[in-house]
Amino acid sequence: MLADRGYDADWLRDALKDKGMKVCVPGRKSRKTAVIYDRRRCKRRDRIVIMFGRLTDWRRVATRYDRCPETFFSAIALAATVMFWL
Repeated sequence: MLADRGYDADWLRDALKDKGMKVCVPGRKSRKTAVIYDRRRCKRRDRIVIMFGRLTDWRRVATRYDRCPETFFSAIALAATVMFWL
């Protein structure tokens, strides 16, 4: 599970580990003991979150004007292509 600092709780970490999940949650800054996590995975997660934030700047994508899934996907592809080049 990838999450941000808001989900840093020992009981949540233990519950997820009991279910067999790998936990990648950075510890809060106020935590007394440091938590080991994969920084590379967290940076990749941040990139995805930033990309979705940029996609919502496109009004057509954010409000989902297109009802047809193929047309909506093409609008997302167009927006992602323009964002990549800018």
